[in-house]
Amino acid sequence: MQRVPIRAGIVDDHTIVRTALRQFFHDEGSVRVVAESDNGRGAIDMVRNTDLDVLILDIAMPGPSGIDVIGMLRAKAPDVGILVLSSHPARQYAVTMIRLGASGYLNKQCEPREILDAVRTIATGHRYISREVTSLLAEQVDSIPAHLPHELLSDREFQVFLKLARGERSGEIGNDLSLSPKTVSAYRYKLLDKLGLESNSDLTRYAIQNRLLD
Repeated sequence: MQRVPIRAGIVDDHTIVRTALRQFFHDEGSVRVVAESDNGRGAIDMVRNTDLDVLILDIAMPGPSGIDVIGMLRAKAPDVGILVLSSHPARQYAVTMIRLGASGYLNKQCEPREILDAVRTIATGHRYISREVTSLLAEQVDSIPAHLPHELLSDREFQVFLKLARGERSGEIGNDLSLSPKTVSAYRYKLLDKLGLESNSDLTRYAIQNRLLD
C-alpha cells in the first residue's frame, strides 16, 4: 500500500507554478512536497539526495531541459515516477517524453484535480495515461501514419535539434548532453538533411512554426 503522504518533488523554473502546486498539495493533504528546483541539474541532484515517490517535471527550463535530463533521472532513480507537467500541448511532446521514460504527461491547463489523480496513480507504480495521450499513442500504430519530419527524429536527434533551434552553441550543447563538439556537429548536419533545411536559422523557424519552442 502506498505510504501517505506521497513524497513529491517539483522541478519548474516558474516560482508561481511551484508555489501553487505546493499549496494545492498541502491543502489536499495526501501529497507532501519534499524538494523543489528551478532547473534540470537540480532535478538530477534531487533524485540523488531525496527520497521521492513522484517527480513533477517541466520541459522548458534554463540549461538542461526536461527532455535533456529525463534519461539520466530514469537511470539514477528508476523507481521514482516522473510526471511531466508542461505548457506544451500533449501532441507536441507527450509521446516523446513517455518514450524517454516519463510515467505520465499533462498540460498545465489541466484541472488541478487531474494532477492529483496523476500523482496518486504514478506513486503506485503505474503510468498515468490521459485520454488525449491514449489517442496519440494509438496514432503511432496506425497502418498509414502521417508524421511531420521532426516526429521521425531519434530521441537524441530531437534533443540536439531543440537546442540548436534555441540558438545554443555546440560547446553548450555538448556540455549539457555529454557529447563532443564533433559529435554535435555531426548531429547538426544529419538534422539539416532529415528536415530538408539549410541553416540553424531554418531550424529555429521550423521549431517556431511547429510550436516546439516557448
